[in-house]
This record gives sequence, C-alpha cells and structure tokens, in this order.
Amino acid sequence: MKKKLIDFAKYSSIKIGSSVEVLLIEDGDTIPADHFLIGGANNLLVSNNPPPLMMLGKSFDYIKIDNNIIEVGCALKTGRLLSFAKKHNIANFEFIAKLPGTIGGMVAMNAGVKSYEIFNIIDSVEINGEWVESKDIEYGYRFAKIDGVATRVRFKIEYGYKEELKEELLKLRDNQPKEPSAGSVFKNPDSDYAGRLIEAIGLKGKRVGDMAFSEVHANFLVNLGCGNFNDAKELIDLAKSRVFKEFGVLLKEEIKII
Repeated sequence: MKKKLIDFAKYSSIKIGSSVEVLLIEDGDTIPADHFLIGGANNLLVSNNPPPLMMLGKSFDYIKIDNNIIEVGCALKTGRLLSFAKKHNIANFEFIAKLPGTIGGMVAMNAGVKSYEIFNIIDSVEINGEWVESKDIEYGYRFAKIDGVATRVRFKIEYGYKEELKEELLKLRDNQPKEPSAGSVFKNPDSDYAGRLIEAIGLKGKRVGDMAFSEVHANFLVNLGCGNFNDAKELIDLAKSRVFKEFGVLLKEEIKII
C-alpha cells in the first residue's frame, strides 16, 4: 500500500501538527486495525507523536446513483455532495453546506446542524467491506459507533432541493470565527451549551501562546498564528477542569485528539 506525507500544520483545519506518513487505503486493500483513520482533518488536533495514521484514497472519492439510491465514497468532500444534490434537485442535503471535511468524517461523528444530522438520511454504511443498515448502528448527538472503517454510504433519494433551507441553516453558523479552528471543541451537555459554560467561567478569549478560545464563540479553539498542540491541550484541560469545578459538568470533547 502507498503512503502519503502530510504536513498537518497545513492540512488540518486548525493548522497544527507535524509532517507524518499516512497510509493510503484503496478499494480491495486490507484495512489495518492498528491505524487511526483521518479524513479531511477538520475536527482533528494532531500531536507531535500521533499513532499510525491512514486515510481513504481516490477509489473512495465518488458519487453514483443506482435504483433511487445515492452511493457515496467516504473520501468524497462534503461540498461535492451538496453540489450534486443541488444539480439533481435532491432533498435533505442542504444542511451540509459549509460543513467541511469528508463524508466519512460526517458519518464518524454524526455531523449536522441542530436537528439536521447525517444519520437522519443514511440508508446503510459499508464498514470493513460489509453493508450495515443505519438502524443497526448505534448513534446519537455527535457520535456514531462504527465498529471498523466506514468506506461507503448509501442514501435513499428524495427530490425537492430547497435553497432557502440551506440559507436558513447557514445563518445559524454566522457566529463562527474565521480563524483556523477544528470546529466545536466540546459537545453541548444536556440542556446547556458548552460555549455558555466556557464564557461563564471567564475563559472566552483566554489565550495561551497563539491558541485561544474565540472572542466570537467560546466553544471554538482558534489558532492566532503559530499555535501548537501543547498550548491547545492546556486550554482544553483548563476549560474541563474549571467547568467541572464550577458547575459539576464534565465537558466531553467533540474534537479528536491524537
């Protein structure tokens, strides 16, 4: 199998990490169990000593329609799927507008906006070469229990793409910062918001080195220039400790730390 050298300081959305050789997985390859799968690295914080890494190659970067089913390779970028849905007047994909990364990444974390989540529209997922119906996969708010590696996804087609719905959902994300980040740092706890809790303990805008909790949205950890892993981890640990001490709430990371 081929390997690809990836500089995570350029490749990851938060612009942190070193150059690492990543194993490329193509159709027909045996998927190693001891490697961590990366997608577009949009919710990833990579240390200077990560575990062995792998990513899906070009054979998993496609869209096709067959018998009223859309089949998508998990290496496909989310923007390409949205463009395809709009072109073919296919409904239910409006919420993925400007959600970065790959379809596989969305599946792995059940990504979405408010009540619009990817698992709401999934028919089945190919996991380690076997198709599994969505009803047989445990999933919930920002998580999916994928026992293996998701390589392809199927969606049932419904027609009626709504541009106005896409614009409405985009407005919900108007308060997100523009600096490099990995999206929301923490999942929202039950009946509350991680951003509110971080702001309540006075950490909104808190800076360590070139990493900070955003002044725009406290649940976003942003890179203000030359941020590094240690400074990012210090802020994450500080927020968890302070929120638990003040409110008795244990924040759980939405960002993946490797």
